[in-house]
Amino acid sequence: MNIKSLWRRLDSLALEAVLGLTLLLVSLFGVLLPILGVTSLLSSTETHDVRIDGTAQIPSPGALSADAMTLRGTDNAALTFTHPSVAERLLLILPGVTNALLLGVILGLLVRMAGTFRSGDAFVPQNARYLNGIALAVLLMGVLVPLLHSITTNILISGTPFESKIKITYEISALWVLAAILIAGVAGAFRHGTRLRDDVEGLV
Repeated sequence: MNIKSLWRRLDSLALEAVLGLTLLLVSLFGVLLPILGVTSLLSSTETHDVRIDGTAQIPSPGALSADAMTLRGTDNAALTFTHPSVAERLLLILPGVTNALLLGVILGLLVRMAGTFRSGDAFVPQNARYLNGIALAVLLMGVLVPLLHSITTNILISGTPFESKIKITYEISALWVLAAILIAGVAGAFRHGTRLRDDVEGLV
């Protein structure tokens, strides 16, 4: 093995290690700890980001409390739950955990892609599939996660004094959708590159 190929292999292993460590941290702090926190008795408060209805009146100094819940803010506000129930905790963590799971899928696919770089040839058929999977996960982060946030917010405030003061919105993240389209385009380029390489090898 020459110096160049050894360096390429070490480069690929370093990339896999960094991605693997990031995946581990996301799994720990984004998924495992929030799920364990649902049954934990240590955390007495949980916060949920919400939007205030423009016609709602929030008394000075910008806080409204009722039913062990406190609403603070003017436009982009925070709804704080004191001693939330298990069901409320599940609803509170659902959007964040879903986002972390999708990020974990992306990192896992990137780790697999990095493994194919050891041979020095990025244009292998599975990389196009990995990129398509990444594009789908990114799209879901921009479409599904905001939807879950809207649904959980609606359930959490239903039947409370805050129902008329909080505006339920669903906004698709254009940035994530654009990123998904670009990644899908790169996947198409990888497929095309693979075909070209196979055609050239067939001619030789």
